[in-house]
Amino acid sequence: MSVVFQKTEQGRAEITERTAGLHPRTRRVLIMVDGKKTVDEIREMVAADDLTHTLGELEELGLIEALSVRQDSGEETKVEGALPSITAFRELAPKPDPDDLEKARHFMINTLRTFCGQYTHVTLMSTLNSAASHEELRLHFDDWYHFIVETRQGRRRAEELRGQLLKVI
Repeated sequence: MSVVFQKTEQGRAEITERTAGLHPRTRRVLIMVDGKKTVDEIREMVAADDLTHTLGELEELGLIEALSVRQDSGEETKVEGALPSITAFRELAPKPDPDDLEKARHFMINTLRTFCGQYTHVTLMSTLNSAASHEELRLHFDDWYHFIVETRQGRRRAEELRGQLLKVI
């Protein structure tokens, strides 16, 4: 399953007028969005390591919008309303597994140490370490993701890391 995006009127205007001040890589992705290619097809053509983040940014700026969802079988369904967020957390059981909480906590702290450095985001790491629930960890998901994509290596693996974390958080 993959999403097909199309440019909005504002997105088409941005191509000719260049008023949004987009980074060249982001602009390249905007140009490739044509209402026919899926996100997976764009990913094959673009050297952007953080394509999901870039598409999200373009969508937030109102330059693109989701047109349809294409299944692996080739069947397309039009998008009605908003798509779920890329940070759509799984439903938690009434009594969440404490092992999942520990896995999520250690995953977030270890990836920050690995990609950002041992002492770079100590405040966030200590906050994550003291989080008592999944909900508390989820409050810091955006900060964690932002810090990961700030680094070159983190940007390359951001989507993979995000997917792994969403399985346990």
